[in-house]
Amino acid sequence: MLKEFKDFIAKGNVMDMAVGIIIGAAFTAIVKSMVDDLINPIIGLFTGGVDFTNKYAILAGEAPEGASLEAAREAGASVFAYGSFIMAVINFLIIAYVVFMLVRSVNKAKAAMEEEKVAEPEAPAGPSELDILVEIRDSLKK
Repeated sequence: MLKEFKDFIAKGNVMDMAVGIIIGAAFTAIVKSMVDDLINPIIGLFTGGVDFTNKYAILAGEAPEGASLEAAREAGASVFAYGSFIMAVINFLIIAYVVFMLVRSVNKAKAAMEEEKVAEPEAPAGPSELDILVEIRDSLKK
């Protein structure tokens, strides 16, 4: 059973998947930081610093007037946190757009590399069969 497990782990597809997950986690951290630390502040400048995170409606219970979402939850109120959902959707759209732009640029780079490979001149393959036959015919005429 141990040998089977070692064979399973040593297969390329398992190792590729593990590397993909690790790289994906690191990439997620980069994209999240880009959105939270770079893009959202710029959007905040244009929207006047509007942050929907603390927008909510109290469904049951009571919370202090003007309390933050966390304070309302700590007070035991049942809240409908629509602002957090709106911010999650906005962040998703921003992240999806950033990932789209990255994938698009990688695809363009791959296409450019493939065009360079196609543009490289091929080494001459030598005379064709027709060229050899013409040469034989000409030498037989002499």
